[in-house]
Amino acid sequence: MKQKFDIIESTCVPLPLENVDTDQIIPARFLKATTREESFFGENLFRDWRYRPDGTPDPGFVLNDPRYGGEILVAGKNFGSGSSREHAAWAIAGYGFRVVISSFFADIHKNNELNNFVLPVVVSEPFLAELFATLAADPSAKVRVDVPAQTVTNLSTGRTESFELNGYKKYCLMNALDDIDYLLEQKAKIEAYEQKHAL
Repeated sequence: MKQKFDIIESTCVPLPLENVDTDQIIPARFLKATTREESFFGENLFRDWRYRPDGTPDPGFVLNDPRYGGEILVAGKNFGSGSSREHAAWAIAGYGFRVVISSFFADIHKNNELNNFVLPVVVSEPFLAELFATLAADPSAKVRVDVPAQTVTNLSTGRTESFELNGYKKYCLMNALDDIDYLLEQKAKIEAYEQKHAL
């Protein structure tokens, strides 16, 4: 969903597992779907962890824990490894997450998140460990992600870290533009350039 990014302050969902791959985020059988509806993929985010074989919710999985919720997913190191399926980013966005915090993302998945208006925030491993500890102690704890300043803050401890964000993607996120929207926004400049350099 296209939304402008500014400052996001939210409770979080902790997923303290390393090497979560895209097949765990959205199982391969859902790649055959003919819909592009975010809600469909969001409903099946972490499907095989979230539901038992009989289709009932597994109460032991964090997305089924009523204590946790919010727009921020806090995930373990090496999030989004495996195949390059864009459906994984669709599922994360479709569930309602706007930010994923981890100490490391697989490159293709990281770019897929950015292209689908989900902000991947890379933090240090000590900062990530502190976040997990904070959320375990207090599920209502909040995190602030300041996109203009490129900072993330654990509001329970006051600890802040800076994160990297490509200038182009930052502009697109802050203005709710995808790549096509950005090109259309530059249409007048492109046309002026073409006229100036016409043979």
